[in-house]
Amino acid sequence: MFDILVYLYETYYRPDACPEPAALARKLSAVGFDEIEISEAIVWLNDLTEMAGAEPNAAFSSSGTRFYVAQEFDALGSAAIGFIQFLDSAGVLSAVQREIVVERALALDESPVGLGKLKIIVLMLLWSQGKEPDALMFDGLFGSDDERAPALLH
Repeated sequence: MFDILVYLYETYYRPDACPEPAALARKLSAVGFDEIEISEAIVWLNDLTEMAGAEPNAAFSSSGTRFYVAQEFDALGSAAIGFIQFLDSAGVLSAVQREIVVERALALDESPVGLGKLKIIVLMLLWSQGKEPDALMFDGLFGSDDERAPALLH
């Protein structure tokens, strides 16, 4: 599914340039993607688009601290939660966007969610909202996923 999401991001520079689901499914099939993955990706992307386009709820406008319950922590893992907290504290994600990222990550059938996949979720959220990540954030999203190597400052 994530290969399809990356393909969509690279192929359709704006979400409104992306064809309707039926036409998109035919195009993805013609490119060689598996029918089951296509179906999963379209459902996941439709849910993301619906959530990203919804009016912000006052409960999500809070500037308070986000605590993760045990189920979320187990499903996301410490690397994903750390990255979400980094994006939140850097002002890259609003509280509403953060909750969308968490919900879309929890919708996956894997635990813990890999950091690379979480970065794709963030990228797809920004893409679905017509927002382009700045150069520094783009490097963070597509930089090394090697969690063992510390970032160097020089």
